[in-house]
Amino acid sequence: MTLRVGTKPHSRIKPHYALIMVLALGLTSRAQMITSQYDNARTGGNLTETKLTPRNVNPQQFGKLFALKVDGDIYAQPLFLADVQIPGKGRHDVVFVATEHDSVYAFDAYGNPSSPLWHVSFLKQGVTTVPADNVACPFIVPEVGITSTPVMDAKTGTLYVLVRTKESKSLFSKTEFHQRLHALAVTTGVEKFGGPADIHAQMRGLGTGSTNGILDFAPLTENPRAALLLANGMVYLTWASSCDVGPYHGWVMAYDAQSLQQKAFFNASPDADDSGIWASDTGPAADKDGNVFVATGNGHFDVAKGGRDYGDSFLKLSLNGQHLSPSDYFAPFDVDALDADDKDLGSGGPLLLPDQPGPHPHLALVGGKDATIYVVDRDHMGHYQTANNSQVVQIISLQGGIYGSMAYWNHNVYVEGSGDHLRDFEIKNGKLSLKASNGNTFQNNAATPTISANGVKDGIVWVLITKGWNAPDRPEVLHAYDALDIAHELYNSNYYAARDQAGQSLRFNTPTVMNGHVYVGAKHEVDVYGLLPTGAKK
Repeated sequence: MTLRVGTKPHSRIKPHYALIMVLALGLTSRAQMITSQYDNARTGGNLTETKLTPRNVNPQQFGKLFALKVDGDIYAQPLFLADVQIPGKGRHDVVFVATEHDSVYAFDAYGNPSSPLWHVSFLKQGVTTVPADNVACPFIVPEVGITSTPVMDAKTGTLYVLVRTKESKSLFSKTEFHQRLHALAVTTGVEKFGGPADIHAQMRGLGTGSTNGILDFAPLTENPRAALLLANGMVYLTWASSCDVGPYHGWVMAYDAQSLQQKAFFNASPDADDSGIWASDTGPAADKDGNVFVATGNGHFDVAKGGRDYGDSFLKLSLNGQHLSPSDYFAPFDVDALDADDKDLGSGGPLLLPDQPGPHPHLALVGGKDATIYVVDRDHMGHYQTANNSQVVQIISLQGGIYGSMAYWNHNVYVEGSGDHLRDFEIKNGKLSLKASNGNTFQNNAATPTISANGVKDGIVWVLITKGWNAPDRPEVLHAYDALDIAHELYNSNYYAARDQAGQSLRFNTPTVMNGHVYVGAKHEVDVYGLLPTGAKK
């Protein structure tokens, strides 16, 4: 792959910004990224980016500007809110960062100052993060704290964070593990709404870990990797496990965003085990009506026979009063083989497409380890068939599994499977067709692409290549491609490695692109990229 360097000078374009109605806080915001992949549809696109274009994102004009240091590893995607009034420190565009050391930071988005505007730690005497040895999994080491991408409510100025801790009141007391939902003021980090809420759930079930027909949520073995979701006044949390260490189940819980009271929960395997909601560095999606879409991983499937277990299924969950339950679902015909062969459908998360012409206006895309994209009608998902998957709209085969999500922009879907090329599928009349793939093959890796664009022009596909399974430590590599021609690589951070090299890699992270800057979470730092000052050295 030849890296073509643009030569056209950057023209100054007066930016126009999305309006955020947060008058109660006195904020007149220009831009926001308040949830994983930019929106509840998980499209992965910031369409208000006016500063970065395919003409100026090149090694001559674009590169690493600075790094923001933090106290732990960063698996959560950085969030962004503009024009926030920080008491005693003025107004700032703020990037919010959560770490595995159980900290949340608010930084000036442009490094002025580079020290935190505020910092909250959830650790204190007798309260620590969860050691990796305790969860018996080497994926997140050496400690487990905040893994899920938080979510913000811009109207109320609230940041919701799911925190894991290990606690002991004294040397002689019993050690306890907790997961808690915190609601923090975006201006100060102060706890809101009487929080935090300790996560509990209990139901009738015969599944693994149950006692006398009662199944309890297990805060040690339930791992929340997927991002938080805020929809219709509810904060949704989901769980899988660490390295399949059990017992665990695919829990989904809904908490009232104003009171932090648990409203409802759902368990995808109440009479079996597993069926976790993994979704890697993405999260559950929601439509405008508040229906929540999740994909489950390996586990027993018996719903078609009257059971309650939804292994390797794509679910549409609806909240009705105190009940959260599937109103529709799709399960592949080879669901049992997927379970037996460790081909989790739920290793990837869903993407909800904008309305399409034709007989299926409301489509969702989902795919997992089996290297298949299922195009599903969200209004009629098709349930389960024994012989084939003819009930779905379309099936697309890839060369590598999906560990995260896809991205959508301007009638195109971009996907990066493990050991595969970045692929661009064009959408016409509700069907996908392969438009292009680039020449780079990222072995033993998958990624969630991110799009930056100014509406329907100046599209850029950003891909962060991270550490593969059982691979040696190495720096992350940020790639940028022309969204209209993904064979054209605009930039990568190894081109001028001495200047632009990112921090040490973690597994399956996603960059955030906002207001001319790209934020990349790594080990103990956020690397910030953007247009270089005039005269900057290579």
